[in-house]
Amino acid sequence: QVQLVESGGGLVQPGGSLRLSCAASGSIFSIPVMAWYRQAPGKQRDVVATITSSGKNYYVDSVKDRFTISRDNAKNTVYLQMNGLKPEDTAVYYCKAVWGSGISWGQGTQVTVSS
Repeated sequence: QVQLVESGGGLVQPGGSLRLSCAASGSIFSIPVMAWYRQAPGKQRDVVATITSSGKNYYVDSVKDRFTISRDNAKNTVYLQMNGLKPEDTAVYYCKAVWGSGISWGQGTQVTVSS
């Protein structure tokens, strides 16, 4: 089972940018789906963006045209570039790997958007 470690979170002002990284302990080349989720205080964990092994992307409407998901199979890392951040983007962001026999979650990284 692959282990995932997120990094790159922090405090940023509205309109700012952050790039989150999700480093895997093993190869992600054959993992069908990698995803970013987020969970705001008092709310459920929801999908933000996904990327397949062929590079096909999905974004939730609220982040389209602001966030970009990418994967570097050579570095076993998935990224989430977040631009134009808004206070409502404040949440703990989690990385998720999905394959035929199971799933794996990272521990999360806090993103706070505030002036």
